[in-house]
Amino acid sequence: MAANRMNRINEEMKREMGSILRELKDPRIPLMTSVVAAEVTQDLRFAKIYVSVLGDENVQSEAIKGLRQAAGYVRREVGHRLNLRITPQIQFELDHSIAHGAHINELLNRAKISGRDDAE
Repeated sequence: MAANRMNRINEEMKREMGSILRELKDPRIPLMTSVVAAEVTQDLRFAKIYVSVLGDENVQSEAIKGLRQAAGYVRREVGHRLNLRITPQIQFELDHSIAHGAHINELLNRAKISGRDDAE
């Protein structure tokens, strides 16, 4: 039962965080910033939010800086939107899984194209 509740809280946190991030007006946070996952601790004191930012390393590091500065505002918004007794302290982490997947897809496409050229 507790695992079920934590999964629900993690999913609600992920959904609300995505909505809140789209509303932020910080120019360092690009529109192509998406929430990949949310992990809330059992005691609801801390939440790690994994975000993916489309762009080079400089854009990504600036986005994380902007998100970390907005953490207080984001925490307050989460407290208003989710009906939790305790609002977790937010920590943002950069997630590279989407960029990594896109890179692998690009490599596979190149291999497929070069395979066709070799077959001809």
